[in-house]
Amino acid sequence: MRRVTHAPRDGWQQTVEEQGLVYSTTRGDDGIERPWWYEEAHYELSMAEVDELEAATDRLHRMSIEAARFLATGAMGTIGLTPLGFGVARESLEELFDGRAPSLYGRFDLRYDGTTPPKLLEYNADTPTGLLEASVVQWFWLEELHGDLDQWNSIHERLMATWGQMSRRLEHAPVWFAHHEDEETGEDLMTVTYLRDTAEQAGLDTRATTLGDIGWDDRAGRFVGRAGDGWEPIRTCFKLYPWETMLAESFGAHIEARPNPASGTTWIEPPWKALLSNKALLAALWHLYPDDPLLLPAYLDGPHEMDAWVAKPLHGREGDNIRIHAPGIEHTQPGDNGAEGWCHQQWAPLPEFDDNKAVMGCWVVDGHAAGLGIRESDGWVTDFGARFVPHVITAERPDAETRARWIAEDL
Repeated sequence: MRRVTHAPRDGWQQTVEEQGLVYSTTRGDDGIERPWWYEEAHYELSMAEVDELEAATDRLHRMSIEAARFLATGAMGTIGLTPLGFGVARESLEELFDGRAPSLYGRFDLRYDGTTPPKLLEYNADTPTGLLEASVVQWFWLEELHGDLDQWNSIHERLMATWGQMSRRLEHAPVWFAHHEDEETGEDLMTVTYLRDTAEQAGLDTRATTLGDIGWDDRAGRFVGRAGDGWEPIRTCFKLYPWETMLAESFGAHIEARPNPASGTTWIEPPWKALLSNKALLAALWHLYPDDPLLLPAYLDGPHEMDAWVAKPLHGREGDNIRIHAPGIEHTQPGDNGAEGWCHQQWAPLPEFDDNKAVMGCWVVDGHAAGLGIRESDGWVTDFGARFVPHVITAERPDAETRARWIAEDL
């Protein structure tokens, strides 16, 4: 595994924006604009390294489901959720095993240097972004510049296949796609729009909306979406909005873990994802699988015997409020989280490639490892100032028929 530097393509910014990446650059707190999509470098991985990451991702997902079942017992408390919200998440998890709570995707963030085993840093199983970059933009980059090489990336095909499988279980009604109207960067809208496109390519009828345009019809006892001058029932809704927030709002009081077949709403992602995306999952995993080579020690009631650790708020996003206590490092990220509780995880500094600190974002679609998106940063916390860097596998790319067969065999 290595980082290779080179000149970017002429007109790269226009190219990726035409591919749907609406924020190819970001602006930090210092007001300086920096590239989010970064193509002055790429990472090379061997097929053996990709195989190791893929196997680790599949295994971590299976372990995480068991850890969610453990959390659902209440053995570690309500993990910052309201009692009502915790109950909804717990009951929804039971639906998973009945095949009635469909799940679409998630992203593991792993520490990996190509030499030592991957280590789980966190699992964003509810509202992961960086999806279009990993699925589409870096694939087009590969085809233009490295058409003879491969890439760990079957995300798009798997999303379409998963929507196709879901369509047989969903009501014959439009799938609504909702993002929060106050999100200013355009990242959420871009992610939701891309997922809507994959659903349409799979043959589903869709509608676009915002969280603010979803209402509750008290008389009919169902969620409705604004449609022109009126309202339509919402039978299925993909929402890019954290469950812990949604369940704590008045809006969440109407969420059913087991939707009424006549009027209920199937949510994608389902409420049980509130257990998987919670940082308490890290402590639950360590409790169930102590000393597993893919895990770092993690606890909810303090750092225990650890001399160097990272404190993560249970409901944290994008590195907010993370505290690092390690030799020569005392660092606290800004943010508004932490009142819900903390998870202390052993400090595992990210590997550095030419002074760039890299984290492996390993994507899961319908419970299967699906691809890789690499983010790198200058600091120890991968936050809004990070950049997305494409990758290649130093192996010949299989033909389209072979790729399709591999994916079909997995599904």
